[in-house]
Parts: sequence; C-alpha cells; structure tokens
Amino acid sequence: MSTEDEKGVSRRKFLKFAAITGGAAVLVACGSSPTTTTSATSSAATGATSGAATTAADTATMAATMAATTADTATMAATMAATTAATATAASTSASGSMPQVAAEAMNPLGLQAGTVDGVFFAGGFGDDYIKYAAKLMQQLHPDTTVKTQSIQKVQEQLQPRFVAGSPPDVIDDSGAGLIAITDLVRDGQLMDLTPLLQAAALDTPGKKFQDTLFPGSQDSATFDGKPYGINISYTISGIWYSKPAFDKAGYTYPKTWDEMLKLCEQIKKEGKQSPWTYQGKYPYYIYGIVWNMLVYQAGGNDVLMKLDNLDPSAWSDPAVKRATEDLYQLWDKGYILPGTAGLTHTESQTEWLKGHAVFIPCGNWLENEMKTLTPPDFNMTVSNVPGYADGKGDANAVNASGGETYIVPAKGKNPKGGMEYIRVLLSKDSSKYFAENVRAIMPVVGGTEGAKLSEGMKSAVQLVTDSKGVSVLMNFPNWYSTLQKELETHTGELMTGKLKPADFMTTMQKAADTVAKDPDIKKFKRTK
Repeated sequence: MSTEDEKGVSRRKFLKFAAITGGAAVLVACGSSPTTTTSATSSAATGATSGAATTAADTATMAATMAATTADTATMAATMAATTAATATAASTSASGSMPQVAAEAMNPLGLQAGTVDGVFFAGGFGDDYIKYAAKLMQQLHPDTTVKTQSIQKVQEQLQPRFVAGSPPDVIDDSGAGLIAITDLVRDGQLMDLTPLLQAAALDTPGKKFQDTLFPGSQDSATFDGKPYGINISYTISGIWYSKPAFDKAGYTYPKTWDEMLKLCEQIKKEGKQSPWTYQGKYPYYIYGIVWNMLVYQAGGNDVLMKLDNLDPSAWSDPAVKRATEDLYQLWDKGYILPGTAGLTHTESQTEWLKGHAVFIPCGNWLENEMKTLTPPDFNMTVSNVPGYADGKGDANAVNASGGETYIVPAKGKNPKGGMEYIRVLLSKDSSKYFAENVRAIMPVVGGTEGAKLSEGMKSAVQLVTDSKGVSVLMNFPNWYSTLQKELETHTGELMTGKLKPADFMTTMQKAADTVAKDPDIKKFKRTK
C-alpha cells in the first residue's frame, strides 16, 4: 500500500504494530545500553560448520504495521498453522542441531562479494540475541564476510546523521518509539527496492523464492506504490493476558462476552485480593489498539472500522462505536482498574500484573520475552481474544495479528547486497525456529515453528490464529493519519481516567477526523474491504 506523511512532516510512528491496526504499534523503547559486536569470521568450509550460541533476548517493546487485506490475513493465518515440506540442508549448525545443506542455487543468489556488512538494530522487546545468531549463520554461509551488529534504542536520533552524511548502515531494524518514518525515507529515495531479495532463492526451502516462504500479506505495510522497501520480520498476536494456573485456581472461567467480562471483574473486585485490570497507562495504544478496536469490530463488524478509516462524517457516532466506548469506560467507571495504572509505563504495569496485583492486562506476544526475568515460576501467562457480544456483527474468533518490526536496506549503504542477504538468512527456517524458542515470538516464515519448543504463552497465541480461520481485524487510520493517532492516544488516556466521558470522547474524535478529511494538504487513503 502506498503512503506518505501528512504535509511532508516526519511522522514519529509511535505505533507500528498493529496486530490489528493493519499497522500495529511500536511501543516505547527500553533495554540495554547500545552495544556493538563484530562476529568473528568462520574458517569452516562451505557445507558444514560449527554452531551458534544460544542466548536469551533482552527487554522492551514491539509493535505492528499497516493494513493487510482480509483475504491476505486469511491466508496468512492458515499458512502459519500449516506445516511445509522437509527442511533443506544448510551450511551451518544451529544450536539445536545441524541444518541440512543449502542447495547450490540458494548459496549466493544475490551475488554477495567478500567484505563487511554493517548492521544497526533496534534492541527492544525482542532483544538482540536473535540478531547475532543470524549474523553467525550468515558468516557460516559466507566465510569471507564479516557481519557487524550494533544494538541501539533511538534509531532516528542515532542514524539520521548517517543518512544526512550519505553513509548509512547496510541494514537497519527501524523500530521502536524513536524510529525513522519509513514514508520519509521512501519519499526521499533513501531505501533500496527489495524486489531482488523477494525474488531470490529461499535459503532452506528448496525450490522456493524468498517471498514464497513468507506469510501472505505480512509485508503489505512495507510496500509503497507496489514496491517493497522493507521486510517485516515478526508476526504479532495481541489480546488479553492472564496467568492460567492462578485463573484456574481461583475458579474463574474466561468470559465469552464483554458482559461476562464485566461480571467477572465485579466478582474479582468484591473478593478484594486483586484488581481486575491494569494496562500500560502511559501508552494508551494498548487500550485503543488492542481492546477498544476489537470491541468496535465485535459490535459492528468490519464495516464500522472501514467508516473510521475512510473518515466518514458519521463514523464516530455509529452505534457500534458508542457501544464499544461506553463498555470500555466501565472498566474505569466501576473501579476495575488497578489504582495508579495511568502513571505506569509498560514494564511497570506488567510488573504489577506479574506480582498478582491485577488479573488481566492487554498486550502483544512480545510480553513473555519482555518480562522473562521477572516472571514467577509456573506463572504460565496465557493470551485470549477480547470477548465481544452475543448479538454483535463481528466474528467472535477474529484475531488481532499482523506483521511488524520492519528491516530496511539503505540505498546509499556500502554493501546493500550484504544487507539484503542478512535479511534472507534472518528469515530462514533455522533462524525462525531460534526466534520462536528463545525470543518467544513468531517470524512470518512458513514452517518457522516446526519442531520448536514453544512456551505456554506462545502456544496460546498460535491457537488464537488457528481458531481464527484467517479472520483478522484491521484499523488503519492511526497509521494513515498521524494527527488522528495523536488525538486518539491523548483522548483514550483521558477516557480511561474519567477525564473524558464516552460522548465527549466520540465528539472530540469526530471533530479531529473531520479536520483531517477537509485538509487538502493531507493525502487521503480509502478502504474498500
């Protein structure tokens, strides 16, 4: 899908995930200090080498991407659940065993020359161990190549000067709260068209092109005017999380409808042991992008979300929007939210949840890895869909899932082929399995979780995708129109603290949407399905 910044102003896409937004949200960055690692070049012959070390990933955030069509997401989910043909043989040994050999045509389809690949990567909720693992795999495949990996948090602040100077890295993970708006880079001609990469032979899936090994629709958000300028390397699934053992011990049953959710919240409140809910208070995306949008969909179906995306003058007064907003507001109005939540960061609220101070929290499936050092033994966090309405028009099994964590290859880098080759290796089955087991997240790679030992949280997330039968939810306007995203961010925070009543929330958002719709300098987008 083609997109540009409003009025040419650089968008700080605070949200880039989207599990459902068709453009998800990238959350605020946190994690270790920036580090640079140069992986040692392997001297082993092509065909067999020694393995890569396995280490766990660090903490921070993730998020989501622009819209995938309903048809695409249907195939995406079905593809993810399916298994594929036997794995090909590769010139490396993974931590879990040896990869078979790479076919001759897949050894170096991009024509990589000996040299150095300069990689700079956002180290957020996924950490950077998976990045280093892929670098070692690439060096095993190309012994005359050295892959440098630098981990940072503030991508725009640290890399914008290099773009200005004409000396950007060869490959970048452009994610986090401080990312560089990909629309700006595309408009300024700063990025490589990655068609050669997509057309190249897949590393460890014989007879397939690289693009054929990726979930259909997972790359839509990084495609502009029909050309791919980025590769989404993650597949994010979002919902409501809770501790399954604690939930069962308390005798609770996960609600099938929002009415049942409110009744359970009242029961939990009366018991007085925990608050029913908390959320990442300083970042209201977790509410509007994971809970509110799903309630709107469940109440009114896809047509209402299309009205919101298309800036319809009656969208924000639609009965489904009214119902969803009023029902969400009940969490605050009835005292179901952990006191002090509004002042908490994402990790602070998640820590309170892990301490048992609240039963439910909304999040994406990066949660497990982000909080792994603080998660109690046998906590077994589990994710379920936002419960909807018995009389609603949406599909009760629809899932909040999409591609995210966009990697880009600058056009003015010294070794763009090296940047593309790194991405090809990163999204191999071997690397994807490592990602699933060690980062506890999913890459959009067909067969990427085959044989992987999945955590309970990962299993529950995969089950949501399987049960959805390909139905996922799209809400695009926060990514299409940055001013609306900022308005939604602000007013959702006000709604969830009682500073704004539901009726005022809807009126304020409609005025903001009308302003964007009437501004001739803002490029408009339209959904038809």
